[in-house]
Amino acid sequence: MTREPVEHYFSPTPAGDFVTKEIDIQLAGRPLTVITAGSVFSPDHVDAGTEALLRIVPELADVAGNVLDLGCGWGPITLAMALDAPHATVWAVDVNERALELTRRNCERAGLTNVRTTIPDAVPDDVLFTTIWSNPPIRVGKAELHAMLERWVPRLAPGGEGYFVVAKHLGADSLYSWMLTTFAETHVVTKGDHYKGFRVIEVRANSIVKSPDV
Repeated sequence: MTREPVEHYFSPTPAGDFVTKEIDIQLAGRPLTVITAGSVFSPDHVDAGTEALLRIVPELADVAGNVLDLGCGWGPITLAMALDAPHATVWAVDVNERALELTRRNCERAGLTNVRTTIPDAVPDDVLFTTIWSNPPIRVGKAELHAMLERWVPRLAPGGEGYFVVAKHLGADSLYSWMLTTFAETHVVTKGDHYKGFRVIEVRANSIVKSPDV
């Protein structure tokens, strides 16, 4: 018997029918009715890790420039960032085309015009971010997760801050140790606060970039 391949929320082009449904949520102190669908991450509610992240991260009210939701899913983090930082440009990045479409529609529903939804390769190389918030896809496996972080953490502007939420039982401490070693020369990596079994790893880009020896 041939087993059908398992489709994950990190599949670029989900094969299942695109059937949307509405759910009621609250973000940045505002009630919202959003749409979700199958083959995206946590389609029935705001994931517990995302809730933990949004409880812990600092407010973005005075932030301008570019901020990033890495792995946006149907858009809860993007919506929170855009509501909290109306003067910033929020980049909602995901490999899942369905997730990007849902995020785009949810931002339109909320009247938000400061969001750009895009696949990773479409983000211009010269765009740096003052802030990154992410509930990263731990289940893609260590190799792909590490490659993703090695790609995006260096896109923090000097002095910029990244916040990554990881469940403790899914390897928050081991990921922290890897990030601490991997970005030791360019970033300060610390264990942030924790909430209901989730840890937030905080990353700050060095304000001064060392020039190469001449």
